[in-house]
Amino acid sequence: MTQTTVHENLTINPVSLPKPSGYAHGMLAGSTVYLGGQTALDADMRIVPGGIIEQFTQAFSNVLATLAEAGGRPEDLVSVTIYLTDVDDYMANGREIGRLWREMAGTKYPAMAGIGVNRLWQKEALIEIQGVAVIQDRDN
Repeated sequence: MTQTTVHENLTINPVSLPKPSGYAHGMLAGSTVYLGGQTALDADMRIVPGGIIEQFTQAFSNVLATLAEAGGRPEDLVSVTIYLTDVDDYMANGREIGRLWREMAGTKYPAMAGIGVNRLWQKEALIEIQGVAVIQDRDN
């Protein structure tokens, strides 16, 4: 008879992000991190002012903060889904958003999807980003 080791999933809730209620910012299951959808909420639970560029920056920063709390790095992202209330606005600002992505996460791109939606949980939110990462073994 073989013995099976059961690993408990670990909830990831960075203190730098708003305290969740009824959800987790992330879950670590083995070496896989499931990153919950992040809008552009700041630490005071308000959507950052500005347009899609400012909201992308905050939402993606929230995703990366959760990943870092789990011990991951941007290059560990394997899948990212971006929900948008205005796909045309996102595309019109694609150059700047791409520059911000490279600044924040480098040039190792995960599988991605962009999905247009009617609205998000916070009605002021223009974008929500969720992802999946696999934390790699590192020598350093």
